[in-house]
Amino acid sequence: MARICPLFSGSKGNSYYIGGAGNGILIDAGRSAKQIEGALEDNNIDIKSIRAVFVTHEHSDHIQGLRVFASRHNIKVYASGETLSALDRLGAINEKIDSSVIDKKGTAIENMLVKPFATSHDCAGSVGYTVEMSDGTKIALATDTGIITDEIYEEISGCDAVIIESNHDIGMLMNGIYPYPLKRRILSDCGHLSNDDCSRLLPKLVESGSTRFILAHLSRENNMPVIAESTALFELSKNGMKRNKDFILTVAPPVTNGESILI
Repeated sequence: MARICPLFSGSKGNSYYIGGAGNGILIDAGRSAKQIEGALEDNNIDIKSIRAVFVTHEHSDHIQGLRVFASRHNIKVYASGETLSALDRLGAINEKIDSSVIDKKGTAIENMLVKPFATSHDCAGSVGYTVEMSDGTKIALATDTGIITDEIYEEISGCDAVIIESNHDIGMLMNGIYPYPLKRRILSDCGHLSNDDCSRLLPKLVESGSTRFILAHLSRENNMPVIAESTALFELSKNGMKRNKDFILTVAPPVTNGESILI
């Protein structure tokens, strides 16, 4: 059985636990080490069971607590080569932290095989990940990407569960307080997926065999959980797919509520 626990998700920080059989990994460490430790405790996850932290990219909402958390608990850090170089420049890792470039063919961690795929974001070497458990269960995380490339779709298609970005409502963004250059960046191919982008993808993923979706990385200023969820449900319903029959849909909270998704 695999367990997915969104510890933090959104503009203020991101970190996700994926595990099974007493071992797990974190994808990103975007809040303070103390906050991550507290979130793990709230979910009855033993920090000693965390075998590695896999980093998607170097933006602060994904690495804020990385150096302290990894060094305090002697946990290895994996990322793309470009991201590791950026982490080193930013002081997010140092010589005391064991770090390694993620193998493009996948890195085996206990009972999991973690494989990266390139995402389209305005940073160095950003990636998403698939995590395949020993029983064949497969989980994907695809956030912080302006578009769904053919590579991303190929990697996440058919996964049992997909953590997928539903960052912003386009109307809220365009009518909001952000300056125009920032709006343009978010809407670009190297920005973030909108609710509409995400929702159009979901029926295709259901058809590929995916059954569980977690809408993630919602903007606090330009989105609301009810809007992201209703947009996704409308598109799925339009394609004849029924909630809790053909798929299970949840929205990752900004801060863990103690709930996990079990597969």
